[in-house]
Amino acid sequence: MGKAETGSALAKVDEVYRLESRRVLATLIRLLGDFDLAEEAAHDAFRAAVEQWPKEGVPGNPRAWLVSTGRFKAIDGVRRRARFDQSAEEMSRLYEGRGEGEAEDGEDGETSWPHAEGGSQDAGLEDDRLRLIFTCCHPALAPDSRIALTLREVCGLTTEEIARAFLTESPTIAQRIVRAKAKIREARIPYEVPAPEQRAERLDAVLRVLYLVFNEGYSASAGAAVARPDLSGEAIRLGRLLVELLPEPEAKGLLGLMLLHESRQAARASDTGELILLEHQDRSRWNRDLIREGSALAEEALLSRSFGPYTLQAAISAVHSEAATPEATDWTQIAGLYDVLLRADPSPLVELNRAVAVAMRDGPEAGLRLIDGLLKNELRSREVLIDYHLTHSARADLLRRLDRKAEAAEAYRRALELTQQDPERRFLEKRLSELEPSP
Repeated sequence: MGKAETGSALAKVDEVYRLESRRVLATLIRLLGDFDLAEEAAHDAFRAAVEQWPKEGVPGNPRAWLVSTGRFKAIDGVRRRARFDQSAEEMSRLYEGRGEGEAEDGEDGETSWPHAEGGSQDAGLEDDRLRLIFTCCHPALAPDSRIALTLREVCGLTTEEIARAFLTESPTIAQRIVRAKAKIREARIPYEVPAPEQRAERLDAVLRVLYLVFNEGYSASAGAAVARPDLSGEAIRLGRLLVELLPEPEAKGLLGLMLLHESRQAARASDTGELILLEHQDRSRWNRDLIREGSALAEEALLSRSFGPYTLQAAISAVHSEAATPEATDWTQIAGLYDVLLRADPSPLVELNRAVAVAMRDGPEAGLRLIDGLLKNELRSREVLIDYHLTHSARADLLRRLDRKAEAAEAYRRALELTQQDPERRFLEKRLSELEPSP
């Protein structure tokens, strides 16, 4: 194979890794029944792809090839260790018999998953990543550990990204993930399709995972771009599967929320990658199909009268989407919805967002009083706002609107210290330069 073909094959490996590596890993975890073994197998499979695809050509179904290669490399590794450990030999036989031929069947190698009760197929759970999310959300695991493990192993977020999503420290998240894996091993938690009644009790944790993945995709916590469309797109894809599986009001509400936010994605950054705030976005670029679908889901969930915080957030997003211009936004309705959301799901972030809505309804002075009150409040639950960059950028904007330039500049500088996304940094630097006199 020539240099051009070799380069093309390696580029394909890179593309498949970027787009499919977590789905490959999820399938391997399902087939092998062990996180660490599956991770090693996935690495071995991609290493083999780097070596073989330039020589032999890219296979017709790259993901299935990677799953099959990883699975058999794991089996070979277990067989080699079986000489020293009889139990490993038994594991080898188990792996050899589990899911035989699955990686080659169908378009993506995810045709069936034997249930613990005897190998029945579950047509409703056809996606390994959704299956694995339910598995990671097993009630035997602590709630925060379930979510951290799923975000790391299923969705591929780094420990640092998860820490930012939880507004906590990276070592804390790393410990949660280690403890979750240890609990799975010690309690021998099976990698299986949960029964229908078990799916329902794990729904809250599953929704939380999808919500956090989407948030990281919609507004990246760090890096060179405003968004990570791979993550937001995957969260929406899994959200659609979840609604098919469990058409509960909050599942519909979350999917509606994600679609409504995603509808603005094309207008959130300039052609050069600069951040564009909601009030300055070109609303003709908003995706009206997503708005209609998301609004319909939110309305359906609201009419059920058994909705929760995701549906309320979707309702708030729908009000924004209905406004033809920023001036036409119904801030009274939005602030009222935040009042309801605060009662349903009290959190520092909801309080911060409510303060911004109140500022838009009643003026910047009213919003500033609320934010300053949150920062001065000594409740431990609100301490996270002190080191949250959006707290200080929101406060800075209100001070700027009140023409309190020195205080606004100080707040912008604090926000800059805490911001790790490049477009946000450039936006804040521009605002700061507008306040500070030229030398």
